[in-house]
Amino acid sequence: MTDHPLVESSELAAPGVILAAVTVVWALSGSGYFWPIWVALGLAFPLGWFVAVRWARRQPAGDRVVAGVGAVGAVTSVLLVVIWLITGDGYFWPVWNMLGYAALTGLAWLLGRFGFGRRSLEVRVDELTRTRSGALDVQASELRRIERDLHDGAQARLVALSMQLGRAEERLIDQPETAALVRQARHEATAAIGELRDLARGIAPPVLADRGLEAAVRSLADRSGSDVVVEAALVRRPPPVVETAAYFVIAESLTNAAKHATGAEVRVTLTESADELIIEVIDFGPGGAIAGGNGLTGLRQRVEALDGRLEIISSPDVGTMVEAVLPCGW
Repeated sequence: MTDHPLVESSELAAPGVILAAVTVVWALSGSGYFWPIWVALGLAFPLGWFVAVRWARRQPAGDRVVAGVGAVGAVTSVLLVVIWLITGDGYFWPVWNMLGYAALTGLAWLLGRFGFGRRSLEVRVDELTRTRSGALDVQASELRRIERDLHDGAQARLVALSMQLGRAEERLIDQPETAALVRQARHEATAAIGELRDLARGIAPPVLADRGLEAAVRSLADRSGSDVVVEAALVRRPPPVVETAAYFVIAESLTNAAKHATGAEVRVTLTESADELIIEVIDFGPGGAIAGGNGLTGLRQRVEALDGRLEIISSPDVGTMVEAVLPCGW
């Protein structure tokens, strides 16, 4: 009996199609700079983490935590080193990510093998939290830079290519077969623009980096198609990694409200305390949301990765409230 592969061919299909499509667009555009490498890296992060976690779950029960932390750290470090090599930045910033995951892996191994007193454990956890915070900040910064490269580079080139193909199609009115080929290429370029836009928004929208969380949330509210009221009382701007997590909590909550509470009023509230950002998204729809659903579970994991808290209250015929509390360390 053989083990199942770490990744099935069907799980590679969607990333492969996206990468193939943007590579074809790059080839048609005649651009010397191979910008599809950024799309490949953007797809490699979640795929690599998925494979690492699946591999760790196949290890003996006592070794799974250490294996999981080490495997995820290795995948992340390799991909960040690739980004560092591509950008040509002299400062080797991936070292902080490596140190953070090395510390976490070592701590998990020591705790599993020997155990420590409570005080020693608290000291080590505090040190690990600081190290992880630095690694998360670096990753958030790099992901935002990739989003800008996609938005200002690849997307702009594809838009220009689509316009050029449109003009070429107009000049080929007396050659219908050739015009049909150009028209198909223009449609493919338009589809690739949409896919890149979705990919960039999945990392972080430009308005979030440029104007902050409140402006990004108001933009979400305008696009949601629901009656959304935004109340924000933020004096300071949260760290980028917290800002990004808060944005996606709100985005997913508004998507759920639009899907399950169509036409209902939605209220988004942003407030800050001494060291926390507090987010509330309340819809006055039918309620009855399942807290263990895939979307809400993903939100909980995103919040808890930053040592935050997520609470979901959904009473039938009353509505649904999603509250997230994220530590900011102001």
